[in-house]
Amino acid sequence: MNTNKPLAERIRPKSLEKYLSQDHLIGDNGSLTYQIKNGIIPSLILWGPPGVGKTTLANIIANESERPFYTLSAINSGVKEVREVIDKAKQSGGLFTAKNPILFIDEIHRFSKSQQDSLLGAVEQGWVTLIGATTENPSFEVIPALLSRCQVYTLKAFGKTELEQLLHRAMQEDEYLKSKTITLKETETLLKLSGGDARKLLNIFELIITGQNEEHIVITNDLVSKLVQQNTVRYDKTGEQHYDIISAFIKSIRGSDPNAAVYWLARMIEGGEDLKFIARRLIILASEDIGNANPTALILANNTFQAVTTIGYPEARIILSQCAVYLASSAKSNASYMAINKAQQLVKQTGDLSVPLAIRNAPTKLMKDLGYGEDYKYAHDHKNNFVAQEFLPEEITGTTLYNPGDNQREHSLRSFLKSRWGEKYGY
Repeated sequence: MNTNKPLAERIRPKSLEKYLSQDHLIGDNGSLTYQIKNGIIPSLILWGPPGVGKTTLANIIANESERPFYTLSAINSGVKEVREVIDKAKQSGGLFTAKNPILFIDEIHRFSKSQQDSLLGAVEQGWVTLIGATTENPSFEVIPALLSRCQVYTLKAFGKTELEQLLHRAMQEDEYLKSKTITLKETETLLKLSGGDARKLLNIFELIITGQNEEHIVITNDLVSKLVQQNTVRYDKTGEQHYDIISAFIKSIRGSDPNAAVYWLARMIEGGEDLKFIARRLIILASEDIGNANPTALILANNTFQAVTTIGYPEARIILSQCAVYLASSAKSNASYMAINKAQQLVKQTGDLSVPLAIRNAPTKLMKDLGYGEDYKYAHDHKNNFVAQEFLPEEITGTTLYNPGDNQREHSLRSFLKSRWGEKYGY
């Protein structure tokens, strides 16, 4: 037994039967189960938090489908390394076999545009089946041309039950741990320090076990706290603090406290948080929590994203601070956010209601003969560029979805809508 290998590596599952969780992907009715069992593997992106089994799943897919497996890490690989691996893959199979090789790229979001471009030909020609792993939203971090050639599968974070199950499995399967008598009396601190990351959980667990001379080790919260220094990771970009601090940041801005907002921003900056992650959240907040109370907020947030992406750290901190302070000091409204929530719920309840004939498109003579577009009133032909007509399906006429917020700008919007629609929508 090689105890120099970390515990997470020693007990890494090699088959679907041993793979923990992600039933929505590899369960009996999982979206990947059929493909894996039948060897029909598309190029795909595995998106999920750290330590949820992305690399493990890629290895299992290769094993189950009996394909050559090549791996690259985006941290230390460039275009040259990508092309070398693609050449090897072409020689080992590619177009000349039904089972083309799998190329696994860990942290694919770290690849530059040119590095991702270098994969396009191989994926499109079928020389390799690409499996990329990422903790970041692929819609932002993977170029559209490559993303369109891949299926995206989301892996879910582990829950308490699954993490405890993983600890029990480690004690049952690992030779070193089996030589000890271990009792899991308390796991709360252990799970909290892991932040839901299975790899980190196992590494901390092994650290605790190897730090004890006793044959019988009882895992308690006090023991874990004593042996694992909680300040070893002041800000964990991928763990619990990552989510707690971005939550505190957003809620401080929503609560109109620029001082707290800048403090939490500083915590993220000092911890090395991805500036694009921060800037994306500011864009969302500008629309969700400010909206039409101050439409300039969305413009500033979007410009902030563009600016910090171009400039980078350390100067980007100034731009992020300016945006955070502006958004925190702005009037707030979630009226547009609530409107789309209500509208989507209404669609789910009422199904595909017919579009009123008057506002249907009529590109052909047959459609015109059927009444499409008939009686439509062109707003600009009327006084104040408005004429009352029905735009909603008959079944939901008069349904109010947008209710302007209680702020100066939306008071003006309410007055405008009331002048146009009278009492129809309750304005």
